[in-house]
Amino acid sequence: MKLHFRKDGQGDPLLLIHGLFGSLENLGYVAKQLSAHFSVYSLDMRNHGRSPHHEMMSYELMVGDILRFLDEQKLARVSLLGHSMGGKVAMQLALSHPERVKQLVVADIAPVTYDDHHSQIFKGLLSFDPATLHSRGEADRLLAPFVPELPVRSFLLKNLVRRAEGAGGFGWRVNLPVLHGQYQNIMRGQQGSPFRGPTLFIKGGNSDYILPKYRGQVGALFPGAELKVISGTGHWLHAEKPDLFCTIVLRFLTAA
Repeated sequence: MKLHFRKDGQGDPLLLIHGLFGSLENLGYVAKQLSAHFSVYSLDMRNHGRSPHHEMMSYELMVGDILRFLDEQKLARVSLLGHSMGGKVAMQLALSHPERVKQLVVADIAPVTYDDHHSQIFKGLLSFDPATLHSRGEADRLLAPFVPELPVRSFLLKNLVRRAEGAGGFGWRVNLPVLHGQYQNIMRGQQGSPFRGPTLFIKGGNSDYILPKYRGQVGALFPGAELKVISGTGHWLHAEKPDLFCTIVLRFLTAA
């Protein structure tokens, strides 16, 4: 599994890891801002973006993908910033291989097993064949009954790409059948020996992904963790208040 990536800037290495249905473009603004201070490596995870597809999806496999990437790039130790699913990947890497992780930033996710958050999204995306579509607008209309929020639909439909010339219609950039079939693995919690390195959790003030009832599990795995809350934001806190998000991340990474 050779991950697609983009590198920006110079300095100590920092890896950015996107969430479910995403790609490295989702953290593009963050990468641009932080590249003034770090060598920023933005990754497409397996079955996402321009990285290869595979029939299996688990945190052990995604951690393995990143370890191979680090070895290929000759990066012995890096800082990590992950959002949502990417935060879970980053946490598992820190728990399993703490010697490779200098600092850890987790955006709006906890190391717990979550209930189903995406059933309507999967129903909507699987309800039509993208090869039959004539336009993105048609896809948006078909998805709207399942996903009424326009920003969420716009995010999901970034995965819609035109098929090769002459083939007609569109295809999914994400490996949708595998993401659906392996969904329970993606929602699973993280395990391992406690990571005692500098750790920051950033929560969207209106989001329910990090709740007080998770405090015990977070503290057991990340005993030195700090928590910052960005008020007036939801799960997409890095897109809703990007400058404040970047300021918080930069302050932590340069002080730790």
